[in-house]
Amino acid sequence: MPERAIVIVPTYNERDNITRLIPIVLEKDPRLEVLVVDDASPDCTGQIVESIADSNPRVHVIHRPGKMGLGTAYLAGFKWGLEQGYDYLFEMDADFSHDPNHLTQFLEAIKDADLVLGSRYREGRVTVVNWPMTRLILSFFANMYARIVTGLPLEDSTGGFKCFRRSVLETIDLNAIRSNGYAFQIEMSFRVWKKGFRIVEIPIVFVDRTEGQSKMSRKIVREAVWMVWRLRWLAITGRIK
Repeated sequence: MPERAIVIVPTYNERDNITRLIPIVLEKDPRLEVLVVDDASPDCTGQIVESIADSNPRVHVIHRPGKMGLGTAYLAGFKWGLEQGYDYLFEMDADFSHDPNHLTQFLEAIKDADLVLGSRYREGRVTVVNWPMTRLILSFFANMYARIVTGLPLEDSTGGFKCFRRSVLETIDLNAIRSNGYAFQIEMSFRVWKKGFRIVEIPIVFVDRTEGQSKMSRKIVREAVWMVWRLRWLAITGRIK
C-alpha cells in the first residue's frame, strides 16, 4: 500500500487561515491529508472545515466541546491518526507560521529518521520573521533552559512543526502526557529521545502570524518552566525510558 501522511492542525478561531491553508497543504504531495482538531471555535472554523471535508476525502475534522489546549488537541489527532493507519503524523500550526513549502522536506528527511523537527535555531542561525525581540529572546533562552535541565540534545525543542513515524507514537503512552504548549513539545521530543529513536532537525523559516491572535500566554510559559524539571525527575526515577 502507498504511504499515507496526516497533517494535524489544531484550531481555535482560525477560519481565515484554515480555508487558505488546507488546499496549499494538499497540493504539496498526494500522500498528504489534513486533520483539523477544532476546539468549538466561535467563528465556526470547525463547521467550515466540515463543509470542505464533505467534498474532499483527504480532509477530516474532529470537533471538541471547548477550548481544551494545544497538547490535548495533538494527542486526539495522534490517536485518530494511529487508528486510521497513517504512516507519518505531522504537527502543524494553522496560522502559516509553519510554511507548507517545508512539508516536502519533512517527507524526505523522515526516510532516515523517526522524528523530524523543524528548527528555528539551526547551527547558530535564527530563522524567525516578525517576532518582537522580547518573544525571540524568551524562545531562545527557553530552548537553552530545556536543553540544560533535561539534557535533550536539540536546538529547538519548543518548536511545533514536526513529523513522527507511527512506530514512534505507538511506543509512547499518550494517555500519560499531561502538558500543553511549549511544555508539550518538549515532553514529546524528550520521550522520543529517551526511547533511543532517531531525531533529525531540519532548518525552517518561522513567520509570525498575520491573521488571528496568538495563543501564547504566561500560563504556557510557567508550565514549560516546571515541566522540564518533572521530565528530568521522571527520567532519573526510571518512569520515562
